[in-house]
Amino acid sequence: MLRVVLAICFWAVCPLFLSAYEAPEDKEDIFARRACPAFLVFDSAAFQADMTIELPCHCKPEETHSVVWYYQKQIGSMNTKVLTDFEGTTVVESSKAGTDLRSRFSIRLFSLLIFRVRKADSGHYICGTASGEFFYGYDVDVQEVRQVLFPYSIKQSTEVQEAEPIIMKTEKFQVFTRYGLWSKCDRCDVWGEQMRVGLCYIKSIYLHVRYQRESVTEAPCGSSAVPRQFGLSGSSYGAKLEVRNCHSPCPPKPTTSSERQALMKFLEFDDRSSSGVTIHFHNHPTDSDLVLTCPGAKAQYAVAWDKASAPLYRSQYIEGLNKTSRVFIDTGHHLHFRPLRLEDKGSYICWLQGELAAEIRLGVYLRLGRSRQIWDPESVYALQLILACYTAISAMFLLTVTVRFIWQISKEETSSHINWNVL
Repeated sequence: MLRVVLAICFWAVCPLFLSAYEAPEDKEDIFARRACPAFLVFDSAAFQADMTIELPCHCKPEETHSVVWYYQKQIGSMNTKVLTDFEGTTVVESSKAGTDLRSRFSIRLFSLLIFRVRKADSGHYICGTASGEFFYGYDVDVQEVRQVLFPYSIKQSTEVQEAEPIIMKTEKFQVFTRYGLWSKCDRCDVWGEQMRVGLCYIKSIYLHVRYQRESVTEAPCGSSAVPRQFGLSGSSYGAKLEVRNCHSPCPPKPTTSSERQALMKFLEFDDRSSSGVTIHFHNHPTDSDLVLTCPGAKAQYAVAWDKASAPLYRSQYIEGLNKTSRVFIDTGHHLHFRPLRLEDKGSYICWLQGELAAEIRLGVYLRLGRSRQIWDPESVYALQLILACYTAISAMFLLTVTVRFIWQISKEETSSHINWNVL
């Protein structure tokens, strides 16, 4: 704790270097309406890995115009990260232990956003100030998807959740999977997919009271509210993902006059962009990893990907389904290329909540100045081209030699025949 106190004191002395989000003085501070608890408690929250999560700072004093977010794996541990938002996004740590959050977090309007959250990000997040005042805290449990299920196709018929399956039951607690509702169909007018996530929860009357929950007797399996004596820390329990087929009609499009349609056709205007679909352009070098995110996507949204007119269904492209797959969709709806190749060039369309949302036109170029391997696609193509040219030249040479040889033989036979006639 001494190192933590020293770190906090250091940042208190240097407030000019520790600037997080500051509220404009002429705007109403809606975050100061809610009174902060007298004793710091933590909201227990479970999230699925690969999602983008938002942790709002629900309360703070009215005179406080900037906040600093702190991260601790365990309460009272020596490894404390001080998360601040400078002109870019950065992490300042008191113990130089890893920088995994460096490029994946941002502070916006006092809320902490973590992009593509991972299991290692589980822990305690505290909203406070550089001087060591703490206002609000979260106990975050990030669960990796351990199992992906593809049940039989059924219609969108129910909003009622099925019974929560029990994984393990003892005298002091029971572990079960809590499923959310099925998402909307991620495409319209064509066959799409629906998803629902099942998170691991524990039910017991022996949970720590410092952690707030929807139910007093329930908490996420990885929450610090679960006593260590239960032996669930480091267990293999995780989230489950279910995907099923669906089909829903598209909402009616606004009608346009025939004159406008004729004008758009004359100008060769993209009809899809006129319906509200934004077009993004991106260039990326080959032989490097690339992750595409659908603009405007949120954790609770249904997201789908198409390459041009070919749907990329999760039943074929979900992460972990095929370990040798180079192109896949993770559980957070991101489209991955590992690595990117020339044949990946093209147009990628993403859907949000069953409607076309954006088109990403991906350009792929060769990285200059890099060392090539003989088995690279570009090297193989060059060797094939060289071999084809060599074969064509060799064939032309042999054909020329053969024709010349035949012509000389025929000429000699003709001259000898004439000589015999003279004699």
